[in-house]
Order: sequence, then C-alpha cells, then structure tokens
Amino acid sequence: MATHKSAVKRHKQSTKRNLRNQTRRTRIKNLTKDVQSAIEAEDQDTAKKALDEAIPAIQKAASKGTIHKRTAARKISRLTRMVNTLQSVE
Repeated sequence: MATHKSAVKRHKQSTKRNLRNQTRRTRIKNLTKDVQSAIEAEDQDTAKKALDEAIPAIQKAASKGTIHKRTAARKISRLTRMVNTLQSVE
C-alpha cells in the first residue's frame, strides 16, 4: 500500500475512476445487448428506440474518456447499420 500522501491520493482517484468507468462500460454493453436482441427478434420499433437510447450513452462515455472516440464511432456505426438493414428487409 502507498505511504506517501500523493500516492494515497492517486490511489483513491484511480479507484474512483475505475468504478465510474466500469459503470459506464457496463451500461454500454447492456444497451448494446438491448439493440441486438431487438434486431434478432426483428422488432423494428424496439430496435430503433433502443438505438436512440444507446447512442447518447456511447457518445458520453467517449467524451468522458471511458472509451476511445473511434471505438464509440465504430460501435454506433455498426449498431445503426444493423438497425437500418432490419428496416430495409421489412
């Protein structure tokens, strides 16, 4: 365990950030799974609503530094493409 005052503070900060980032990553995973399950069920309306809820959460995580901005863009792009493909099939 750290004994210097600055090292103790850094440990507290990293623990707090780790918890915050973990929460955001879990939220992104759950929202992505909601979109995926709606796509598998071929439910266009539910998939669109789930996508509309997932996009801001992914963008916010990227802006806060939890995930990289290009990772966020890739996730949004793939989800949007899947939802749009579902719409064109019906």
